[in-house]
Amino acid sequence: MKAVPGGIAVLGFAFVIETGAAIAGPPYRTDDPEPVEEGHWEVYGFSTAMHVQGDTSGTLPGLEVNYGAAPDLQLHLIAPVAFDKPSGTATRWGAGDTELGVKYRFVAEDDKGWRPQIGIFPLLELPTGDADRGLGTGRAHVFLPVWVQKSIGPWTSYGGGGYWINPGPGNKNYWFAGWLVQRQVTDNLAIGAELFHQTADTSGGADQTGFNIGAVFDITENHHLLVSAGRGIEHAAATNQFSYYVAYQLTF
Repeated sequence: MKAVPGGIAVLGFAFVIETGAAIAGPPYRTDDPEPVEEGHWEVYGFSTAMHVQGDTSGTLPGLEVNYGAAPDLQLHLIAPVAFDKPSGTATRWGAGDTELGVKYRFVAEDDKGWRPQIGIFPLLELPTGDADRGLGTGRAHVFLPVWVQKSIGPWTSYGGGGYWINPGPGNKNYWFAGWLVQRQVTDNLAIGAELFHQTADTSGGADQTGFNIGAVFDITENHHLLVSAGRGIEHAAATNQFSYYVAYQLTF
């Protein structure tokens, strides 16, 4: 797999924040269909956070592990330490919701033509965080996405989306979609930007649209730094006034 595993996730990455939303393809919320190569590992130590009006929440630290279990098949785990800081109160820390997933690529990319690679990446969010302290959702959640990717020279573009099954009092199921364009600027530096949209996940809640700009720097063949930052451009005060992701990645 490339050094920039797309992703959010989000991720979407997605983010693993106090709402339990998933990290997508680090360092972005949008994911890609490309699994880790068979017999290989990706291990991330990461932090992510989001600020909305009256609250800041996120993960510090978090652990993500991806393993290529078979050709075109990746197993996925995220285990976060979550935090939540409502305005005027002390920061709360503790275990966050655990994420499990399986990525399967069922269409391979045609390197000489226009056929993209296509895959699915269903995710299960387990309610291991304390919902009463703002560190989890208190319910299991499921994300059912389809992701598409095509590379041409130094350019890679990927995206797609899917449906979140989001049980719980006041919650509602919702859609997430995103698209990213990335360029390999040098042999060890890739820069990308994504645009994403999510429908409201609570009764009376707001839809959100936002963006992230990020980069992946390959320190060596096996050691990588990933960063991104962005914000909402629709209902930002309630959904995303500012967010970031930073990680160290080990591949082997």
